[in-house]
Amino acid sequence: MKNEKTMRRQPDLRTEAIILRRTDYGEADRILQILTPEGKRSVIARGVRREKSKLAGGIELFSVSEVVIHEGRTELGILTSAKLIEYYDAFVKDIELIEMGGAMMRSVNARAEQIESPEFYKILKQSLQAMQKHAGEPGRWKDILRAWWGINLTRASGEDVNLRFDTDGEKLSAEQRYYWDEEQVALAKANAGRIGANHIKMMRLMASGPAELAMKVQGGDSLIDEVLYVAKCLERVTI
Repeated sequence: MKNEKTMRRQPDLRTEAIILRRTDYGEADRILQILTPEGKRSVIARGVRREKSKLAGGIELFSVSEVVIHEGRTELGILTSAKLIEYYDAFVKDIELIEMGGAMMRSVNARAEQIESPEFYKILKQSLQAMQKHAGEPGRWKDILRAWWGINLTRASGEDVNLRFDTDGEKLSAEQRYYWDEEQVALAKANAGRIGANHIKMMRLMASGPAELAMKVQGGDSLIDEVLYVAKCLERVTI
């Protein structure tokens, strides 16, 4: 007769995953920090550095994989299966994309350690897909994506992204100019402010829509400097 502990054993978790970090462990293993729709997980991939490992092809950086994780008695899960779903080869050819994607992974890795949010996985996956799709294209799409990332990472971290009211508590007006007040984390009125109605529309779109939609904003290249500044200020609030 099975004992009570055996009967209560949790089933293995089958899910999508993005590898955030890989650390060699022992002679042939690796400890992986992975991001899933269910949250961040730390897992061990046993024997993955051996030549004939079946796991090796499924734990590439800058990719999405289907994984199976066995939840043991400790917080460190055991990776029992890993199958590559999407591999973003554009990162191999562009050092700026590697740096940009790597910075996003480090940032979300740190936040996911403290906060459980399914949004982290969604925004990271969208960002990697956008970089793969637009690699090599002209224009300022990378800055637009950085701004979208900053705004949505802040939102996913549980912080309020105030794009409705100014520092006086009044609704933002299309006729008014503004600047970003870092201390009050809101837009403040300023006759010579560099932020106007179109900037606000773009930021609202970023906060409510997918990355691809933000990249299609007409005149986005001319608006992005001010929008990116606000996004970076917002992202610093969550650090």
